Order: sequence, then C-alpha cells, then structure tokens
Amino acid sequence: MNTDAVTLERHIAARPATVFSFLTEDDKWLAWMGEDGEFTFEPGGAYRTTVRSDAVAAGRFLAIEPPGRIVFTWGWAEGDEAVPPGSSTVEITLEAVDEGTRLRLTHRGLPSPDAYAAHAEAWTHYVRRLVTWAEGGDPGPDDWT
Repeated sequence: MNTDAVTLERHIAARPATVFSFLTEDDKWLAWMGEDGEFTFEPGGAYRTTVRSDAVAAGRFLAIEPPGRIVFTWGWAEGDEAVPPGSSTVEITLEAVDEGTRLRLTHRGLPSPDAYAAHAEAWTHYVRRLVTWAEGGDPGPDDWT
C-alpha cells in the first residue's frame, strides 16, 4: 500500500467557484464534513471542527487561492493521538474541465499505514458528500455522526 499520500480525484458537475465555496464558507464546509466548527479562511488562519462527537480536527490554512486551490494542515485535537494537529497537510486543487470541475485531494504526512488507510476511507466518505452538495443535491444527515 502506498503510504506517501492519500490521493482522491473526482469529477464534479459544478463550476470551480461553486466547489470552492464549499471549502471556504463555514456553513457550506459543515454541510459536507462536521457537526460544528470555527474557521478563519485566510492564510495562517486557524480552524477547529468537530468532525464527529469523538473526533475534533484542527490546523491552519496555508494557502487559499480562489477558485482553484486550498492547502491546510490537519490533525486531531481529540480522537486520534497518532495524528496531532498540524502534523499532516491536505491540498485540494480544482481544475475547470468540460462540464464541471476535477477535484484532486492529496493528504501527506500521515505517520503510518493504519493512519493512511483510515484517512483514505474518511476522505472518500466526505468527498462523496462534498460532490453531492456541490452538484446541488443533499446527501442527507451524515451517517458517520
């Protein structure tokens, strides 16, 4: 198993600016991932979000380049001591393609194959919810919460 990075690519039937809004607006972020949270969407800005009742993620935004790129550190303030806040990095790029956007998510710096597998499963779950919202659908309540 490749443990250098979790990498996902998805086609989204929406413009990059629409998808980007789900990465940079509190209420839209929380629609696809999280129960609550506080976000400062600017380079150097911090975030802390309760992804599930037993898992609180925290980090800082490193780059916010509308409408095509966002980079942030990632880790668990509560729930997973193996990946502390700021110990890994997530980069999401959005590329305009025919009939929508190609989203590419890359999560680097995870400490182990187990962490890689857990985060690959989680990002797959949450990106699926993001795609549904960005395309104008409603995935319903998050069954992981």
